[in-house]
Amino acid sequence: MKYLIIILLLLTLQGCAKEMKKTQNYKILTTKNQFQAVWDIVKSNPYKELPQTKVSFTKLSTWHKNIILDDAKRTIKNRADILPPFEKLAHPNGICLKGIWNIEKLNSFSGYFKKGSQALIIARASSAMSNTKQDEIRAFGLAGKLFPTTDPLKINSEPSANFFVIDDLGGTEAKNFTDVALTNTPPLTTNSEVLKHIVYGLKVNSAFKEADKNPSQRQLYEISELGEKGAIKTPKWIRVKAKNSLESEALTPNIDIKRDFRDELRIGSKKLIFTIEVADKKIDNKKVWQQIGTITFDKSVTSYSCDQQLHFHHPKWREN
Repeated sequence: MKYLIIILLLLTLQGCAKEMKKTQNYKILTTKNQFQAVWDIVKSNPYKELPQTKVSFTKLSTWHKNIILDDAKRTIKNRADILPPFEKLAHPNGICLKGIWNIEKLNSFSGYFKKGSQALIIARASSAMSNTKQDEIRAFGLAGKLFPTTDPLKINSEPSANFFVIDDLGGTEAKNFTDVALTNTPPLTTNSEVLKHIVYGLKVNSAFKEADKNPSQRQLYEISELGEKGAIKTPKWIRVKAKNSLESEALTPNIDIKRDFRDELRIGSKKLIFTIEVADKKIDNKKVWQQIGTITFDKSVTSYSCDQQLHFHHPKWREN
């Protein structure tokens, strides 16, 4: 019995040591809502090798705690850009990007949808569930965080405005992240990956529904309210798609190698540009899209803080 207790104690200490090693180098944001402070933390601990973090039903809850529900509620209530380390349970593997949000065309919407609006942006491109490579079904997502300035050192009085777009909640066989269009009301394709993780998916969906009224659509009013002193008008839908690719700078030149989407999006000398489209109405059940601007990314990083500290606030559902 004495030896069993000693073994259990050693295992416990080993687990604690691993956890301390995992988190001891993280940084906490002390300057409120400054672009440079956030980006400095995101890039502070880059990976030497890309992790392949797996989703698991067992990570969603314990016998005394509904972890996924707590996380879903946190994303609604907490507007912080950086948090102490936490595990992203639905989109664990990502790459962070920084750049400029630029609205170039006249439109009827307010805030940072207005023509002439420019904002610094930090985004995280990710793949839902566990798959990251070209021969796998992947659901691509992009979470964006707008700072109402082009001065990276400015401390903003307003919190960042966040948006979320996904290509397909069930995933597709698209070979590249830059091949797909991502929207804030993504479809759900039923495929082998969805069926494989059906219990996991039901648990996550249940938590999202309990945390907010309509989690299948992420509204955009934070962007239309950002910096706005007049009337607010918000588009119902947004769609972003890569205007170019980084194919010439890919880290895996051998076409037989199944490339990870994070390698695809690594930015070197060539910038990565996405178009911004918005819509507010449908004709014959089809959204009437208007291209209004671009997002130009000039830096990228894969890091511990990108995956486990960068936080994107989800706008709470509004009826009006």
